[in-house]
Amino acid sequence: MSPAQAKTAQANRADANGETRLTLIRHGETDWNRQRRIQGSTDVPLNAVGMAQARAAGLSLIGTDYVALYTSPQVRAVETARIIAETLGMGEPIVRADLRERSFGPAEGLTDPEIRERFPDGIPDQESRDSVVDRVLPVLQEIADRHPGDAVLVVTHGAVISSLVRRLSGNAHPRLGEPIVNLSLSHFTHSAGRLRIGDINVPSHDPAALAVE
Repeated sequence: MSPAQAKTAQANRADANGETRLTLIRHGETDWNRQRRIQGSTDVPLNAVGMAQARAAGLSLIGTDYVALYTSPQVRAVETARIIAETLGMGEPIVRADLRERSFGPAEGLTDPEIRERFPDGIPDQESRDSVVDRVLPVLQEIADRHPGDAVLVVTHGAVISSLVRRLSGNAHPRLGEPIVNLSLSHFTHSAGRLRIGDINVPSHDPAALAVE
């Protein structure tokens, strides 16, 4: 068992006292990810690498005790969730609209250099990180309440996970310049109405082992 798998197994153990384990997973790679374009609310499907990443992540989770899988409604997340669910022999993922990615308004489809050139004073009309967290936290609370003492997978997006981690860590994490990696696992626990951070951005698979046709 790799260190990453050991962390996942430990984080995934169900708790008899009602502490729920929530593992948030960033979706697999898309062509816009590869081109380093902001996606936000734009629906972009997985590419071949993203599908292979999802299969590899699912294989790495075989033997764990996750009881349910929830997902953002965006196609890249739904495709990721379905591949993982099929690999694990789980049912159809449950879609929750408020798990969707942060909206970046007119910056969507642009690269970082293009954004800096067009919007030197900041992106107008983008969704704030606070707004993202304020809509995501109630969904995670609902999921935890539905699955007390169990372990649950949640497929969502990089800005969703990073915004949540920033809020809960008082901006200590993620570190400056640290991206939330495609198919990384970020572990949280929930009990007594409170969400706590565990290990974040844990690789779910060895990228060198991917087989892409």
